[in-house]
Amino acid sequence: MGKTITICNQKGGTGKTTTAINLSVALALADKSILLIDLDPQANTTSGLGINKHNIKTSTYHALLEEAEIKDILQSTSINKLMVAPSNLDLTGAEVELVGALGREHRLKRALSKIRDDFDFVIIDSPPSLGLLTINGLCAADSVLIPVQCEYYALEGLTQLLNTIRLVKDNLNAGLEVEGVLLTMADFRTNLTKEVIQEVRQNFAKVYQTVIPRNIRLTEAPSFGQPIAVYDKDSIGSQKYSELAQEILGQPLKAAITPGGH
Repeated sequence: MGKTITICNQKGGTGKTTTAINLSVALALADKSILLIDLDPQANTTSGLGINKHNIKTSTYHALLEEAEIKDILQSTSINKLMVAPSNLDLTGAEVELVGALGREHRLKRALSKIRDDFDFVIIDSPPSLGLLTINGLCAADSVLIPVQCEYYALEGLTQLLNTIRLVKDNLNAGLEVEGVLLTMADFRTNLTKEVIQEVRQNFAKVYQTVIPRNIRLTEAPSFGQPIAVYDKDSIGSQKYSELAQEILGQPLKAAITPGGH
């Protein structure tokens, strides 16, 4: 049975979409079958995999509104074993259109129920908000991966997010767990990064050993419609997402790589 992980943080700029794309690719390269669901109307996950969001006729919007089967909206990618359920701006209207709908929080879970066991992992990229789209992602998931940027206000908003996760667990999805907290955009030259890493590790039980550094190649890759493993497989960013995939798969990490690189 496949595992569904929602990547979630209502705070923007935490590396959520970067993580959704590059973790999915790293897992696919580890020979796992992956479905990546773009639940963000900005559709950066879709375009980051080289798919033109303006050419998409049916998207996650149509699956949520039950106007299309989710299997019929899936698109293949340049990565073997990685399929994507694309998004586009149509999804902006979904929150409003679903407000009065019966079982509106479970639309994604229902849509996925027919195909989730076809994949080893379903990864959901949720929008930077705690609205109905994100709630759908949380209701459909087994666990939540929370990316946290290594910056001064890192923990701001995390309490609210954890409260939301608890409310969803208590009322809508009893099996929901925190998969882990992922530290992103680390600049190991600064004391601030070291302090944030220490603070997060002290405050949360499940923090990944892997820390994603600030990496120019990671920020460049989406503009070429490529994951980092294709754009620059030897970069520190690519290596770190490969390590994160190993952690999630429960595999021992190889010898630690010194922060830095391209």
